[in-house]
Amino acid sequence: MPVLDPNPQNGQKKLLLVFGTFLAIFVIIGIIATIAAP
Repeated sequence: MPVLDPNPQNGQKKLLLVFGTFLAIFVIIGIIATIAAP
């Protein structure tokens, strides 16, 4: 579900993809840290 623009341009879509990937990696690291916590 696009939040910023229903029809984003190439640059905006690429930026959104990079931000989404960074957010996913951050969430995965958080989950791993929670599981690995003593």
